[in-house]
Amino acid sequence: MTIDHDAVLRARVLLLGSGRRSRAELVDAYRVLAEVNPKAYGPKLVDALLSLHYQSRNPEMDVTLTAEAARAAREIEVGEPKRTERLYRALNAHQVSLFALGRRAEGRAVCEELAGAGLSDPLTRVLAEEGRFAEAAELDEAAVRDGGSDHLFWTRLRWAANLEGAGQHDAAAVAFREILAETRRKAAEQDTSLAILTWESVHFSRMRDAVGDGAGAAAARREALGVLEELASTGEPKNWSCILGWWKTLFVLSGRAAEPAASPESPMPPFGTDHEWSRDVREGFLGMSAGLEAEAAALRGAHRLPELVDVQRRISIRAAVRDGDRPYLFEERFAPYFDEGVTLARRTPDDRARLARALVDRSMFFVAARTFEPAHADFAEAVGLLDTP
Repeated sequence: MTIDHDAVLRARVLLLGSGRRSRAELVDAYRVLAEVNPKAYGPKLVDALLSLHYQSRNPEMDVTLTAEAARAAREIEVGEPKRTERLYRALNAHQVSLFALGRRAEGRAVCEELAGAGLSDPLTRVLAEEGRFAEAAELDEAAVRDGGSDHLFWTRLRWAANLEGAGQHDAAAVAFREILAETRRKAAEQDTSLAILTWESVHFSRMRDAVGDGAGAAAARREALGVLEELASTGEPKNWSCILGWWKTLFVLSGRAAEPAASPESPMPPFGTDHEWSRDVREGFLGMSAGLEAEAAALRGAHRLPELVDVQRRISIRAAVRDGDRPYLFEERFAPYFDEGVTLARRTPDDRARLARALVDRSMFFVAARTFEPAHADFAEAVGLLDTP
C-alpha cells in the first residue's frame, strides 16, 4: 500500500486544528487516517460516515455513505469496543437507505447479514412485507423465547400477527393470549392502561371471529365491555402518557384481510408492528389513498353502500398510518372518519356485521380520544348486534 504522506499530514492538521470542521471534512480526514491506522481511525470513520448520512437529504448519497460505513464497520477487529454496536448501526442504516430506493433484493441481503450478526428485527420486517409470514414468525418466536428484546410486547404482537398471516390461527391465539394475560396482570396492578386492555381484548375477539370461534369472540367482547363500563364510570385510575401507538397498530392490523396479499413482487406493510416499515412499502401503501378516494366516490354515486363502507375503512386505516400516534388535535382529525363509517353502515340496516364493525372501530377510537362514555355506548350496541341471535 502506497501512503500519501502529504494527505496524512493534512488530515492530522485538520483534526488538531481549533476551527470548526464540517462532517464532510471529518469523513475525508478519517478515510485517509484509517488507511494507515485502521484500529484507531476505522471506528471514527464509521461514526463520521453515519453522521454525514443523517445530515444528507439525497437518497442516492445515503446508499453510498452507508455502504462505505458498513464496509468500514466490518473491518473493525473482532473484540474491539462497540464493534457490534457500530456494525448494527451501519448495516441498519444501509438497509434502510436501500429500501428507500426500492432496492429490495440488496436490502434483504443486508437484513440477512444483520440477522446473522444477531439483529433479526429488520429481516423479520422484510419477510412479513413479502408475505413470508411463517419464516417471520420463526424469527419472532426465537426473539420472544430469548427474552432479550427491548420491546418484548411489540415482538409478541408481531409474532401473533405473523402466525395469523401464516394461517397458524391456534398458535396465533396462544401467542396473543400471553399478551392479554400480561396486560390483565399489569392493569390489576395499575401498571398499564385500561385502554390498552380494551384494545387488546377487542383485537382478540376479532381474531376468534375470523376463524369461526363465536364463543371465544363473545367472551373477549364481554371482557372488553366490562373494562369499558369501568372506564365510563370512573375513568383511568392513573394518567398515562401517549399510548396511541397501541390503538394505531391494532386498528391497522385489523384491516390486513381487506388489502391485497403480500408477495416478494408486491410487498405490503408488516401489519402487527408500527416500527420501521420499509420506506418504499409505507409510501406505496399511503399512495393507494388517492385511488381509494376515487373508488369511494364512484361507489357513492352508484349507491353501492356495503362496498363503500369497506373502502372508507381502508381510507381510515391509511389516515391512522399517517397520523394515528400524534396526539395534537387527535379527536378533531379522526372523528370524521369514524362518524362517516357508522353513518354509512347504518344505511345498510340488513348488514349487522358491517354496522357492528363500524361501531367497534368508533368505540376504540373514542377510547383513544379518552372519551369513554360514547365508547361504551357504541361498543354495547355492537355487542348487542353481534351476540344476539
